[in-house]
Amino acid sequence: MSVQKIFAGPRIRRIRASLGLTQTAMAGKLNISPSYLNLLERNQRPLTVQLVLKLASVFNINPEELEGGGDASSVAALKEVFSDPLLEGELPGDSEIVELAESAPNAAAAITKLHRAYRESLDRLSDVTKLLNKSGYQTLPDDTRLPIDEVRAKFETSPAHFAALEDAANRIVGLLKPNENITASLSEWLRTSHGISVKRLPAKVMPNWRKKYDRHSQRLLLSERLSALDQRLEIAIEVVLLAERQRIDDEVAYLKLSSEEASRLARFELAKYTALAVMMPYDAVLEMATNCRYDLDIISARFNVSFSQVVSRIITLQRRKNSGVPMFLMEVDQAGNHIHRAGARGFPSTRFGGDCPKLAVHQAFANPGQIFVERVITPENNQYITVARTVMGPRAGFGERPRRTALLLGFEAAVGKNVVYSDSLPADNSSADDTGQSPVETFGIMPIGPSCRLCERPGCLSRAHPPLTRPLGLDEMVTGMSAYDFQ
Repeated sequence: MSVQKIFAGPRIRRIRASLGLTQTAMAGKLNISPSYLNLLERNQRPLTVQLVLKLASVFNINPEELEGGGDASSVAALKEVFSDPLLEGELPGDSEIVELAESAPNAAAAITKLHRAYRESLDRLSDVTKLLNKSGYQTLPDDTRLPIDEVRAKFETSPAHFAALEDAANRIVGLLKPNENITASLSEWLRTSHGISVKRLPAKVMPNWRKKYDRHSQRLLLSERLSALDQRLEIAIEVVLLAERQRIDDEVAYLKLSSEEASRLARFELAKYTALAVMMPYDAVLEMATNCRYDLDIISARFNVSFSQVVSRIITLQRRKNSGVPMFLMEVDQAGNHIHRAGARGFPSTRFGGDCPKLAVHQAFANPGQIFVERVITPENNQYITVARTVMGPRAGFGERPRRTALLLGFEAAVGKNVVYSDSLPADNSSADDTGQSPVETFGIMPIGPSCRLCERPGCLSRAHPPLTRPLGLDEMVTGMSAYDFQ
């Protein structure tokens, strides 16, 4: 009679862990060597029927717990998860699903639960989509991602430098008449090349629009709510779309977006990129930034641009053979929503952790217009220097709440000597004097992490959620400094 052999290493290991036994202790009770038990748990040796009976008698285990194939309901649920179009093709077959269900049943249950919540959210969003479609609004693309999320994902994970658009900007600069007032040069090009005049209108005439092109009167209408610098940017965007539309469209096509709405959003972002390159030509702004060690106030004064415009331009100075300091940018509002993330090498969110509440970008709202500089360190011991400041949106009318966001510009501490803001940070973490050029508040090195649910730093006063990676420390006799104690 043949002896049936079973490979049940993960299940044996799970049973041993539930009993709180070491491999040596469990092997002793089974009258086998610890090394043999180790081989069994790693599926290097089969589990014979005799040993199954021994396990059942010694540890009062139902032999069915050691049968292969994993829990049928768990396997079926995981098959449903990985048949989702979002995950289709991620697993070559069912063997990994069975292995996951057997070796990590709690993780398998969590994946199933997460997928169920995801599908429920999509169903609710689908109901909203149908309602909006009845009203004539285009909403979700076929891949169930919102267009704005798709576009943001493309730009956040890609280098912020577009060589073809830099060339397009240089061609536009060559078309403009030399003039110290670039706004006048841009407006003159619109008038002479396309018969378009620029008109600024009162807020009561354009209550909901920043810019509007009137085809009948051939006028580009701008709201007076915009500052003169933002008005210039809108004019420059219009010039870019007229002079280099094909180049912009080529770059949009290269992104391979899934919907026309996503393509329109990307077209606007790329047009804005090119417009800033027209206002601040690459070679000139890189030379200026190098000479003044990236002093943002000096650069903005030299090119007569706003703080947010110069920050958006600085991160793009990454031409292959003539690049500046690699930097990344994050913009948030007062509620902590991410408005924009980009960088020379893509925003390093997995290393830097842009959702940490201890970042100075959140502190900046308490002191509008003030520059905050700090050195931060991640759990992986990567050090960065960050520069944060608030910026204002369009002018608000009486009774309206103004739009205020905060920008965080960051770079690796190793290249800090090339940036003037690092001078305000003492090497020994002691207090330092103000540089005197801008109101600057200095900090010592700040330990940060990813989002609270993924951060395991103990005793954090800013913690908003317990980490998912650790069990809660529910000890009535001991209370830690953090709002959520964990083991």
